[in-house]
Amino acid sequence: MPVLLLLLVFCAPLLTCADRTAVTVVEIQALTSFKLNLHDPVGALDGWDPTSPAAPCDWRGVACMNGRVTELRLPRLQLGGRLSDRLSELRMLRKISLRSNNLNGTVPSSLSKCTLLRSLFLQENSFTGNLPTEIANLTGLQILNVALNRLSGSIPGLLPLGLKALDLSSNAFSGEIPSSLSNLYQLQLINLSYNQLSGEIPASLGELQQLQYLWLDHNLLGGTLPSALANCSALLHLSVDGNALTGVIPSAISALPRLQVMSLSQNNFTGSIPASVFCNGSVHAPSLRIVHLSFNGFVDFVGPEMSTCISVLQVLDIQHNRIRGTFPLWLTNVTTLTVLDVSNNALFGEVPPQLGNLFKLEVLKMANNSFTGIIPVELKKCGFLSVVDFEGNEFGGEVPSFLGDVTGLKVLSLGGNHFSGSVPVSFGNLSYLEMLSLWGNRLTGSMPEMIMSLTNLTILDLSGNKFTGQVYASIGNLNKLTVLNLSGNGFSGKIPSSLGNLFKLTSLDLSKQNLSGELPLELSGLPSLQVVALQENKLSGDVPEGFSSLTSLQYVNLSSNAFSGSIPENYGFLRSLLVLSLSGNDITGAIPSEIGNCSGIEILELGSNSLVGRIPADLSRLTFLRVLDLSGNTLTGDLPEEISKCSGLTTLLVDHNHLSGDIPGSLWNLANLTMLDLSANNLSGKIPSNLSMIPGLVFLNVSGNNLDGEIPPTLGFRFSNPDVFTDNPGLCGKPLDTKCEDINNGKDRKRMIVLVVVVACGAFVLVLFCCFYVFSLLRWRKRLKRGVSGEKKKSPARASSGTSGGRSSTESGGPKLVMFNTKVTLAETTEATRQFDEENVLSRTRYGLVFKACYNDGMVLSVRRLQDGSLDENMFRKEAESLGKVKHRNLTVLRGYYAGPPDMRLLVYDYMPNGNLATLLQEASHQDGHVLNWPMRHLIALGIARGLGFLHQSSMVHGNVKPQNVLFDADFEAHLSDFGLEKLTVATTPGEASTSASVGTLGYVSPEAVLTGEATKESDVYSFGIVLLELLTGKRPVMFTQDEDIVKWVKKQLQRGQITELLEPGLLELDPESSEWEEFLLGVKVGLLCTAPDPLDRPTMSDIVFMLEGCRVGPDIPSSADPTSQPSPA
Repeated sequence: MPVLLLLLVFCAPLLTCADRTAVTVVEIQALTSFKLNLHDPVGALDGWDPTSPAAPCDWRGVACMNGRVTELRLPRLQLGGRLSDRLSELRMLRKISLRSNNLNGTVPSSLSKCTLLRSLFLQENSFTGNLPTEIANLTGLQILNVALNRLSGSIPGLLPLGLKALDLSSNAFSGEIPSSLSNLYQLQLINLSYNQLSGEIPASLGELQQLQYLWLDHNLLGGTLPSALANCSALLHLSVDGNALTGVIPSAISALPRLQVMSLSQNNFTGSIPASVFCNGSVHAPSLRIVHLSFNGFVDFVGPEMSTCISVLQVLDIQHNRIRGTFPLWLTNVTTLTVLDVSNNALFGEVPPQLGNLFKLEVLKMANNSFTGIIPVELKKCGFLSVVDFEGNEFGGEVPSFLGDVTGLKVLSLGGNHFSGSVPVSFGNLSYLEMLSLWGNRLTGSMPEMIMSLTNLTILDLSGNKFTGQVYASIGNLNKLTVLNLSGNGFSGKIPSSLGNLFKLTSLDLSKQNLSGELPLELSGLPSLQVVALQENKLSGDVPEGFSSLTSLQYVNLSSNAFSGSIPENYGFLRSLLVLSLSGNDITGAIPSEIGNCSGIEILELGSNSLVGRIPADLSRLTFLRVLDLSGNTLTGDLPEEISKCSGLTTLLVDHNHLSGDIPGSLWNLANLTMLDLSANNLSGKIPSNLSMIPGLVFLNVSGNNLDGEIPPTLGFRFSNPDVFTDNPGLCGKPLDTKCEDINNGKDRKRMIVLVVVVACGAFVLVLFCCFYVFSLLRWRKRLKRGVSGEKKKSPARASSGTSGGRSSTESGGPKLVMFNTKVTLAETTEATRQFDEENVLSRTRYGLVFKACYNDGMVLSVRRLQDGSLDENMFRKEAESLGKVKHRNLTVLRGYYAGPPDMRLLVYDYMPNGNLATLLQEASHQDGHVLNWPMRHLIALGIARGLGFLHQSSMVHGNVKPQNVLFDADFEAHLSDFGLEKLTVATTPGEASTSASVGTLGYVSPEAVLTGEATKESDVYSFGIVLLELLTGKRPVMFTQDEDIVKWVKKQLQRGQITELLEPGLLELDPESSEWEEFLLGVKVGLLCTAPDPLDRPTMSDIVFMLEGCRVGPDIPSSADPTSQPSPA
């Protein structure tokens, strides 16, 4: 027995060693299986040697305790593949960290067997599928992080009760947040951001007394922010950005005693921002330091009850809300602020000088409000400022020179205000400045020379001012510039070659200037250039071939210059190109087929040049093409069928070329097409009936071709204006007055007439031949008799009794009625007006009477009979021919004229059946009249602006813009009338010439036009502004007294905040919360810009069209580019 006991004591250690060896072998096998399942591109696990005496405890990433594997740490090793289920055999595991690899597949449910697991880090991989419910069995798990994967499904209702940190962010989890999370009473961090969670935030989360971080950003959560979260007394950071939460902020939440960060941006919160956000009102020490409330619907602040404000607030971001009122003075007591952003609200009034009390400010953003006055000089006490943004307000006076003393500034943005004068010399002190934006002011003088020394500048925007002179060559010193915008000034001369030193430049905009000469070759050596905007200058030379080497180019606009030569074939290498606009130059040659290699191009504008040849079929490879403008060239051949492969095309303009052949039936495949202009070509055949199947087509013009056959009924019904189809002799059917039966009968009649003419001509030739034969025979006989009789004396010659073969002047006809399209005579016109009877008078203007002319075939025109004393006949014809070439869809187009004795002068126009704007507004002011809603008013205003803008582009001045001169066709589209008539009515005597020109109508005429007696483009803009304000408010200018006009009245209502007083009765239904309300106010602002007292401060009509199009974007705006440049359907 003693011997047996001795053996047991001796062998016990051996048994223990054997047992431990068996467990180790299992763990080695489990880890080896784990390794074999992985892709290890960098050989991170090559050192895992099973034969090593200390294996696996000496392997990389493996930690042991008492010979058992307790940790597996292999982060950031580029490991790929699936996790082996055999990891569950590591039963002593306490920590797994495999984050930041390329692991995929599902999270193994077998991990639930590692019951001692405390931490599981699987973030930044590519795991898919659901989070296994078995994970709830890991009762000791404290940290679960599977962020930045591709997990989906709902969040399990049961999770380990001991969890302290739960991070499921940046996955695709859906469904509601489980209320059972409140059972995990030890939770300190919840991060569910960037998923697809919906429903409401569970109020039960307020039971988590130890919760410090709650991040629910960028989900689909709705409802209100539960006030029960105020029970989370340990909460430090609350973030619910990017959801759809509504209601108000519970003041108790922002008053939490330990809360330091509250971020509620990009939701639908409304109401007032509670005072507890800014100032501490409790017994606890203030804690809130960072507050983000941007992109919500807050309307005001709630100030503190006491005059003092105890706060440690450092960051306050309330941009993009609806906060109205003046800047709160009590906020200037929060002296701990370092970042203050109140941009894009409705704040107004002057900026208080007390803002200088915020001496710790580093970032100050107050952009896009309505602040007025001057920027207070006290702001220079904020010596730590690095960002100042006052863009888009109504500050005036000179640019504050004291800003040059804030030498730490890196960003200074003062654009979109009313600053005047020159740029302060002190700005040369801002040596750290990286961005300077002064766009859209009234700054004058030459280019600010002191700016050329600010070598840290990366963005320089001086656009939309009144700078003149040359662009300095020293601008090449700013070699860190990435964006340079000098557009919309008056710079002249050549573009300096020193721009070639700006190797980091990505965007160059020198458009809308007076720059001339050729482009410097150095521009082709800017490797980072993405945007080149040089349109509307006087630049010349060949189209720059060197641009083809700038492979980053995305936008090239050289339109409206004097470039010549051909389009370089090498442009086909610009694979990043999105926009290429070369319209309005003198470019010749063919369109290179290599352009089809620019596969990403969206806008291709080559109109108004002298291009020849065929349209290359390779353009069909531009699958992203939205706008194709080839109009106004001399292109020939067919319109290629392949163009229908550009399925994204919205605008196709090939008018005014020499195209022939049929209209491709495949055009109906362009389902997104809204604008199609094929006019003024030589196209033939029938109109494809399937064009009516293009759902969004709102503009069509096929006039001026050789098309024949019947207009497809559905297409004719959809486009009821005859001008869409005119000047096609063989076309018939609605909306044309020509019936198809008449066309067919006319063809038979023509055949009969041709046969009769041929027979008659043959008979006439035969009679002539017979007469000649008889006449010759008689003469021969007479000579024979004379010879026989021996007569020596000739007979005396007889006087001719024949008559002249030419017509008399009465036969050749007197003066005729000249019609450009329709064939009618003066007699028919006189009869159509009932001998210019008083009952047919449509209107009486300063240029004479306008009559309604009803012809026997049902056609209706309007005829203007000018007053006596007009130009002489030849001069009148010349001016009328010129006026007949002015065509636009929003102008009344001259259709014909008559000039004959006794001093009768007639002008023929289309009849406008729906009257004028003055009558329409008068009817709309009564409840029983027409209702003019906002979209209708917007389209009317836009139509007038486009028509007037086209006149200005054609170097014409209207001189009398008023509602009576805005006429409406059958589709209620606006047409501006009574333009260009001064030249037709000027008296022939020099003494009368000075009194003939019109300068407008009382109430609509600009102040300077009254003083000078001269109509200008600027005075037209003023008159348009008055018409626009009348259209929006329903108030006629003549309703006001001498001391208060409509402009002053509108400004007064805006200053008082009485916006509803501006609304005409037809607009009273506008919802203040709707986008139409903001669109209406933008329209009013455009009207006020147009009526600026200084003519130089008024925008151009092209700018006004751009602003009005920006007021409202929808299917009722057919044009995608510049509507004023589009030709009329006529």
